[in-house]
Amino acid sequence: MAYDDILYEAAEGIATITINRPEVRNAVRPKTYEELTDAMRKAAEDATIGVVVLTGAGDKAFCSGGDVSDQSKRTPHVGRAHMRRLYNLSSIMRMMDKPIIAKVRGFCVGGGNEINLFCDLTVASEDAKFGQVGPRVGSIPIWGACQLLARYVGERKAREMLYTCRLYTAREALEMGLINDVCSADDLDAKVDELCQTILDKSPQSIRIAKIALNTGSDQEFYGSYFPTSELLASIYGNEENMEGISAFLGKRPTDFRKFRR
Repeated sequence: MAYDDILYEAAEGIATITINRPEVRNAVRPKTYEELTDAMRKAAEDATIGVVVLTGAGDKAFCSGGDVSDQSKRTPHVGRAHMRRLYNLSSIMRMMDKPIIAKVRGFCVGGGNEINLFCDLTVASEDAKFGQVGPRVGSIPIWGACQLLARYVGERKAREMLYTCRLYTAREALEMGLINDVCSADDLDAKVDELCQTILDKSPQSIRIAKIALNTGSDQEFYGSYFPTSELLASIYGNEENMEGISAFLGKRPTDFRKFRR
């Protein structure tokens, strides 16, 4: 597959995958998800690769989530195809027998934070921001956040993140257990490379088994929840309440979700 939305580089045991849409803060559209899936599969099947680094182009965002302009065109039928697309990407990331490190600068929100949750480790620069935004735009983060977030940050904090759509600093994300390390933007590349080298010095078969073992419990929670909730989310695409969030975002106006409780 030729890539338009991402960059792929493999060298000295490390595969680096970069979401390359800085003009939209690395928002992901269907093409981006498909290219990420192909790149992750390429890294998984390359026996010379021991660790994968996932990052975003520029210094504004790791990934700002789903491209809302694309979401505005979704119907339940289109949404169901999209749910299958998401499943393909998360499955290859979870099944890959090598660690994936998220290298985060700037915004890591919405679907971007869910991609972060599917990574094994996260190192962020001090200017990074984390959070979920689904209910702010008439959606729900059922692709990982509803299932995995509480395992990282605890049940109460996960509910706070999902219900309020508040954004958190890198230091706050570190304190709550969402990420592994924080450093200056200037030191981020070196810090991630140091982590990669530490992993590459370890037994690949041991890491392979450890990842499978660590994922076993959360796999059951994720996949058991994802299939029914993905159908629920697909079923609301294009309805009035869903479109209120999307049209408000695109029109740069405040949302009025309170009218749906009158």
